[in-house]
Amino acid sequence: MLIPAIDLMGGQIVQLVQGEELRIASDDFDYWIDRFRGYPLVQLIDLDAAKRQGDNAPLIARIARELPVQVGGGVRTAAQAQALLQLGVERVIFGSALFPSTGINEVLAREIMDTIGAEQFLASIDTKNGRVAVRGWREETTLTPDDAVAALEPFCGGFLYTHVDTEGTLQGFPLPVAERLRALTKRRLIVAGGIREQAEIDALDRIEVDAVAGMAVYTGLIAT
Repeated sequence: MLIPAIDLMGGQIVQLVQGEELRIASDDFDYWIDRFRGYPLVQLIDLDAAKRQGDNAPLIARIARELPVQVGGGVRTAAQAQALLQLGVERVIFGSALFPSTGINEVLAREIMDTIGAEQFLASIDTKNGRVAVRGWREETTLTPDDAVAALEPFCGGFLYTHVDTEGTLQGFPLPVAERLRALTKRRLIVAGGIREQAEIDALDRIEVDAVAGMAVYTGLIAT
């Protein structure tokens, strides 16, 4: 399944290359909401909140009223997640908060599960140079994605894996990575990072992996 991505920064919809280089920016929210209205799920990420430099909360509330969304970016507490669900968000994505300097915060993971339920809790595993990256991808931990999946599997309903090395580059997502991760978990698995064509989405679908695409959607390489 294709999940279109809406990334928010500075009050605009943006697409970045590897989380840094601005490639696309748009403030035509009505246009993109209409384009994505027929999809069963859209991914909405607040990049400002992820980088701890403000947030786009009013835009999240607006989009969540009109589209079925899973939301992430700077979500740190179970209470924040619960508030997002009350806005109509279908699933909440947790990333950096799960990976403090001490390792993996299983206490927080359990609290999230107990508060909002496992099915509405999506654990984000952003990986750069083979290690989990946090704080808007600006810091790397010593953890591998395999470590993260094993520790968080009992608590969440699914995983969002982002291959930062190819994110926004349209170089294609490494299918062997998806195959390895699929073998590690029975939970829902969603991958992102460099997806450029429908054939990749079809290949991922055959191994029961969903695909988030941003740049390829906004540049027209994948039809919406």
